[in-house]
Amino acid sequence: MDGSAGESSESGSFVSSSRSSINMALHDDDDGCPRQVSPLRIGGLRNTSPMGRVGLRNTSPSRQKVIKTKPRGLDEETVATFGKVAHPDVQMEDNIWAMLPEDLLNEILVRVPPFMIFRLRSVCKRWNSILQDSSFLKFHSQVPSHGPCLLTFWKNPHTPQCSVFSLPLKAWYRIPFTFLPQWAFWLVGSSGGIVCFSGLDGLTFKTLVCNPLTQTWRTLPSMHYNQQRQLIMVVNRIDRSFKVIATGDIYGDKSLPTEVYDSKLDRWSLHQLMPAVNLCSSKMAYCDSRLYLEALSPLGLMMYRLDTGFWEHIPAKFPRSLLDGYLVAGTQKRLFLAGRIGLYSTFQSMRIWELDHAKITWVEISRMPPKHFRALLRLSAERFECFGQDNLICFTSWNQGKGLLYDVDKKVWSWIAGCALQSYNCQVCFYEPRFDASIY
Repeated sequence: MDGSAGESSESGSFVSSSRSSINMALHDDDDGCPRQVSPLRIGGLRNTSPMGRVGLRNTSPSRQKVIKTKPRGLDEETVATFGKVAHPDVQMEDNIWAMLPEDLLNEILVRVPPFMIFRLRSVCKRWNSILQDSSFLKFHSQVPSHGPCLLTFWKNPHTPQCSVFSLPLKAWYRIPFTFLPQWAFWLVGSSGGIVCFSGLDGLTFKTLVCNPLTQTWRTLPSMHYNQQRQLIMVVNRIDRSFKVIATGDIYGDKSLPTEVYDSKLDRWSLHQLMPAVNLCSSKMAYCDSRLYLEALSPLGLMMYRLDTGFWEHIPAKFPRSLLDGYLVAGTQKRLFLAGRIGLYSTFQSMRIWELDHAKITWVEISRMPPKHFRALLRLSAERFECFGQDNLICFTSWNQGKGLLYDVDKKVWSWIAGCALQSYNCQVCFYEPRFDASIY
């Protein structure tokens, strides 16, 4: 199969163009377009079989293991047809495929992994227009989600770089991020397919939201107290809106009120001042319409109710000997605390607790296996980050360039293959790729 993309037009060949585009989606180009990054291989392979010491091992097809995968959005009967061998003598008429009805073409495209669709826009003018059409976006919103991904963002040295790891496909993809303005900005977070950034345009603090797949972005209006603050974004996919919360902070000698941006109103609104507390910086989570922050004095949690706009203190004492902990939001009302515990390096371990809302206590639910903990953090003073989504908790180590994932429901620990955390200033968050995620 020829992997080079030929010249295409509005009525171009469906088959040859689609084959070329899918091949392009799996390889990197010189222009920095998405690519599939091979998993990082650590160490060499050693043949320990007796036959391997004297000769070659038997690698006949009868000994090989066949792995079957289920294409996205297809039923079992349709999946069975994908396992059949395609006969080379079958001829596909290009002119017939090029004249597919638009509704049928939409049905096909919405079932292609989103990172491949991202590259299919360059096949021809027709496909580019379809992927931006409201009918395609409606189809795309009705199919099951692709699944959770990890989005990594960094500047190397001044050009924004972005890679996405698909957990269902277990592969890395590069997304060009040159469409954003040249600000000194950093990653706030992602929700519902939208990614939020904040930063400085000269001396002016600004906030922007974007959709990496559609390459669209816009700047939010200025806050009432336009200072660099802690932000968190939440998306409501039912009414297709989002909100950005700026938590209370101190500027100079005065406390700043909480501000909330509503995309429906396109403005920031002022809310209650946070009570005077000593907070743990940047350690917060949004769960069940409530924003939680760790507080050292008074000890416990500060909770902000988005529906009422008021703060309240929850006296949930942290586990003893907790060195550093991160709040992680789970599904429904579940709130987790993940952190390192222990006084000395030889006795340290990583544990996960869940908040018992009735008893207002933290209940331990899991411990990181010691071998994983030693591989993730070789030194007791090494820095790590922790974040989560949908009962998935991710641990990342900047010095080791590794990522470890814990599934709360399945109680399974797994390493992230080919982890692309090569930069010290790399920022990571969970990301759900969606073409129908609107930034307006």
